[in-house]
Amino acid sequence: MSAQIPAAPKLSMNQVLLCGALIVTLSMGIRHGFGLWLQPITMDRGWTRETFAFALAIQNIAWGIAGPVTGMLADRFGAFKVLVVGGILYALGLVLMALSTSGLAFTGSAGLLIGLAQSGTTYAVIYGVIGRNVAPEKRSWAMGVAAAAGSFGQFLMVPVENWLIAGTGWQNALFVLALAALLIAPLAWGLREPAQTGPTGGHKQSIAQALREAFGYRSFQLLMLGYFVCGFQVVFIGVHMPSYLKDQGLSPQVATYALALIGLFNVFGTYIAGSLGQHYPKRYLLSGIYALRSVAIVVFLSVPLTPMSVYVFSAVMGFLWLSTVPPTNAIVAQIFGVQHMSMLGGFVFFSHQIGSFLGVWLGGKLYDSSGSYDIVWWLAVALGVMAALVNLPVREQAISRPALAPA
Repeated sequence: MSAQIPAAPKLSMNQVLLCGALIVTLSMGIRHGFGLWLQPITMDRGWTRETFAFALAIQNIAWGIAGPVTGMLADRFGAFKVLVVGGILYALGLVLMALSTSGLAFTGSAGLLIGLAQSGTTYAVIYGVIGRNVAPEKRSWAMGVAAAAGSFGQFLMVPVENWLIAGTGWQNALFVLALAALLIAPLAWGLREPAQTGPTGGHKQSIAQALREAFGYRSFQLLMLGYFVCGFQVVFIGVHMPSYLKDQGLSPQVATYALALIGLFNVFGTYIAGSLGQHYPKRYLLSGIYALRSVAIVVFLSVPLTPMSVYVFSAVMGFLWLSTVPPTNAIVAQIFGVQHMSMLGGFVFFSHQIGSFLGVWLGGKLYDSSGSYDIVWWLAVALGVMAALVNLPVREQAISRPALAPA
């Protein structure tokens, strides 16, 4: 029997993209609107903003820590089982989030449980299936399509979530979203890969060998550092911008439209980034994205704050929002291959989530201590400049493996 994976049956590309896109639409769309719950929950429960922010910080770090493990399980046992469990955990976490009456319970549900669920229902797992079932010459484009779907979910779900909160109350809104999260399980059937009986590629790498190789490779380290900055910026803005705008005297509708615009323009940004990654060096795309984010934040903080300035900033930032995802994951697949892609993608995303933890938590912490978000805004600018620089020396060529030594 041939040792090459192409001889084994695969899922059709259209099936992978359709089911993967719908799953990411739900999983990313639901979480994108969590900032809308900050004020109603803290006011109803009598909590500080730091209490809410800390729970979401734990959500992001739990997502990051669990990501390599769920990725490893998806690589080993298939994405289908991981996605089903993740969808059930997501629904349970949303229900318990609505019922939590203490900061500790809220951290356990909105933080730990939903974070674990997200690790098994988002990009690392989906991209592993794409990597194994889409030809290399279309891989970056396909990842852009999946990321664009997640972006469309953000655009679609934020107005829906705002409407649910206004019409049914914040608790009932979470119950409705829990039912939506359960749809991930049947959609996962479309990503049920055929069992593989042979090695993936000309040789078989152990998990230990793959980890030693990746963490000893300079470009992998640089990608992780850049992704840390991505997490810091997008989660700080996504969670705290609605409250920042309300503090500045703007209506809640402005924040809703702003988050929706981020999601809408993110559709175009992620798709274009994935498509450009097929033709141009991905490291240059990443460097440009991070640099432009810093420029956008500086301009936003420098001009008078009006609804129009918010909408322009949201459109620009939305175009750059998750456009880092397709090139980053495509580089990982290009360098290391697809055998352990979900696991390695999970480790890169873990760095992203450390940044997310700090972005969302520092936003609440520094606001409560200083009464302002200014320090965190300017920290996001400085980190963006750093990320633009560290991505420039990344090497995208496949790693040389003359021979694999015994583990």
